[in-house]
Amino acid sequence: MYNILLVDDEPLICQGLSQLLASSGLNIDQLFIAHSGYEAMDYIRMEAVDLLITDIQMGEMSGIELMHQAKMAKPSVQSIVVSAYETFQYAQLAMRLGAKDYLIKPLNSSHFLDTVRNVLLKMDKAAAVTHDEFIAELSDRFRMEEPDRTKTEALNRLLADPAGASAERLVPMASLQGPYFAVLKIKPVVLPSQEGTRFPEKDLALLQYAVLNVACELLDGQWNHAAFYSPDHEISIILQWDDEAYGDKSINKINQLDMLGRSLHANVRKYLSLPCVVGISQIMKGIEFLGALNEQARKAIRFHREHQDHYVFYYGDFSWNPASHEATEEEMVVHHNQIVDTAKQYIHRHFGQKGLTLQEVAQQSHVSPNYLSYLFKKKTGYNLWDYVVKLRMEESRRLITSTDMRRYEIADKVGYESPEHFSKIFKKYYGVSPSELKK
Repeated sequence: MYNILLVDDEPLICQGLSQLLASSGLNIDQLFIAHSGYEAMDYIRMEAVDLLITDIQMGEMSGIELMHQAKMAKPSVQSIVVSAYETFQYAQLAMRLGAKDYLIKPLNSSHFLDTVRNVLLKMDKAAAVTHDEFIAELSDRFRMEEPDRTKTEALNRLLADPAGASAERLVPMASLQGPYFAVLKIKPVVLPSQEGTRFPEKDLALLQYAVLNVACELLDGQWNHAAFYSPDHEISIILQWDDEAYGDKSINKINQLDMLGRSLHANVRKYLSLPCVVGISQIMKGIEFLGALNEQARKAIRFHREHQDHYVFYYGDFSWNPASHEATEEEMVVHHNQIVDTAKQYIHRHFGQKGLTLQEVAQQSHVSPNYLSYLFKKKTGYNLWDYVVKLRMEESRRLITSTDMRRYEIADKVGYESPEHFSKIFKKYYGVSPSELKK
């Protein structure tokens, strides 16, 4: 059973699509309806939303921005875009963010339901299987067609020695243009099989191919990239941006890398039932820095040794120590406490701000959203957004019991656009509505 979130600032459209889905016979558990991007994000953070169906043009937060925020909060969320605008730019942006389809209003009911049905069919969760069943399933699912060995060798040689004498000859073969680059690495966490022995070499090769297949399916058509085998059964990904794409200030590149890393991890885990660690480098200009970026991605993966309950690492989160020596455990604890304290102080000052985002808080703490979420939970016991909601609810309760402010005034003061949506959140949190508490 799946949960679907419908988002449109036109209530009649939400009502019509909701009725259509409710009577469709599809495997749907709950249908949520939101009339703004901010309201939608509360559902995504607080409910188990599987599929987001959103309009493009909606008030302060567009459907494109909503998709980006949703992917940052929950990489597994799938999305379908509906729009009155048959614009290539919108469609291109939506597809880059992983939209499964871009539908034009007025919607054809049959086409809409077919699109939703197809997305849900591909979202079936993989059941737990034995080692032999898992390998047999992979063998059936993926046809072993080895990637171009010449190109793979050229890419690995460039990562190893981008300034070498052969680099000039290898670059055209590797199809790299840049001039801006980042490197990601995916390292499967291969556990012993049920029989207590390690995976045979042929099985490891199949696992590496399956991870490459999942990565390419996520990247193709959305990213300018080269994905290929690397030693130790890793997958390396070189991302590249031209001057125009890198100069687009509407997209925060670090947030984009963070979102991609978490999506790769989520997809490998979901479709292959395989844990993996993802290491992400910073971004540099010039192909001669590929070696440095490759080493950054390798080091990022090694951070998993100290943080075994975390799986996606951005090198920039750990490059704060200017000293030549490795940071001691005590220095790391102090630094982590500073990150979380900075985040808490910012949240306490801004929790009533409409449109407050995890990315905004992370920017104040100078770390990626993914790493801030991990540290915040580890240090405080709260998910970061749960902490924001806690402060909002405590303040609204105080205002209800100690002032004569109206519901819409309180909703506005604690960061909610809609009084109705505020009431839903309040009742979910306290078990009573604002009006019942007032009485």
